[in-house]
Amino acid sequence: MISVKQKAKIIKETAIHDKDTGSAEVQIAILSRRIDELAGHLKKHRKDNHSRRGLLGMVASRQAHLNYLKKNHPRRYSAIVKKLELKK
Repeated sequence: MISVKQKAKIIKETAIHDKDTGSAEVQIAILSRRIDELAGHLKKHRKDNHSRRGLLGMVASRQAHLNYLKKNHPRRYSAIVKKLELKK
């Protein structure tokens, strides 16, 4: 789970303006961090299917946000993908 300080740091790094906490970029960055942490947990606990289901939901949510950005704001999409190193 992400601590409050870590989440604030992620928001500060990806926010578009000072009071931005809910833009697609911020949500994608937070989801990416949570996905990374949960993937590490699932490497140790392979049979934890409840957490696996949560992981799949987060991946789907992140993909929906990425699709929104790709369709409506291509520049912001390419910037966030490059910044978070999502596509390889």
